[in-house]
Amino acid sequence: MNSKPDHLRLYKKFKYYFSSVLSILLGIVIIFPILYAIFAAFKDNVNFDSYPPRILPETFTNLENFKYILTETLIPRYMLNSLIIALVASSVRLLFSTMASYAFAFFEFKGKNFLFFFIVGTMMIPSEALLISNYLTVSKLGLLNTYAGVLCVFFVSATQVFMFRQSFRTISGSLREASYIDGCGDLQFYAQICIPVSKPVITALGLSTFVNVWNTYMWPLLVTDKAEMRTVQVGITMLSNADSAAKGNVFAGIVIIFIPMLILFAISQRNMVYGISSGAVKG
Repeated sequence: MNSKPDHLRLYKKFKYYFSSVLSILLGIVIIFPILYAIFAAFKDNVNFDSYPPRILPETFTNLENFKYILTETLIPRYMLNSLIIALVASSVRLLFSTMASYAFAFFEFKGKNFLFFFIVGTMMIPSEALLISNYLTVSKLGLLNTYAGVLCVFFVSATQVFMFRQSFRTISGSLREASYIDGCGDLQFYAQICIPVSKPVITALGLSTFVNVWNTYMWPLLVTDKAEMRTVQVGITMLSNADSAAKGNVFAGIVIIFIPMLILFAISQRNMVYGISSGAVKG
């Protein structure tokens, strides 16, 4: 009589342990490149050329690579450039996206659905296909080697418009009507009701934009050729060349520019997951 429940319990135990072991193994595979970069940042050239190859450095007190990156290169300047660009791009994109989404969620006007689906349709256009036309536009406007030239392509996002529209549509229409009766206009309703309600989505999409802009490589490479205007992803590639044998410096630079992303994800991981999942509550 109890054989079937016993078999079920054994199967559930096996499934639990198997999935746990598999998750740990996958986690190790995923995090190994990061761990190797951290270990390699403490190595000198002798450690890199040793045979057999060693994963761990001889000592974790060798900070010469970090000292070189922070004092002898422009990586701190590149990080400042990337920080300014990522913060401004994230803020402006959130402002434009939330205001456009408010109009699509609450206003009624001719061609509303066509315009919305046209904007969403632009999500299918790869950003690489627009590089040349965007570069020509920025060049004609005289915005090369400027923050504005780097920033302008990050100010709008069809994905964010879609996500915020979904979030705003979860707000009851009767609440908006009641606020109108109490003398609350659209701007006040947007700022005091919609934005607080959508705070998890704002956090998730804001951080996602920050990370994407921070990690952008091709566009800043195209529109900047002055060393002081480079971003961190472009700058880190300039540390490595065929004539350089200082591999540890490159890994130290990678670890340094990875620290802000690690802090962001550690602080806001829960909000990011909840915000992304809550963006599709209502169609």
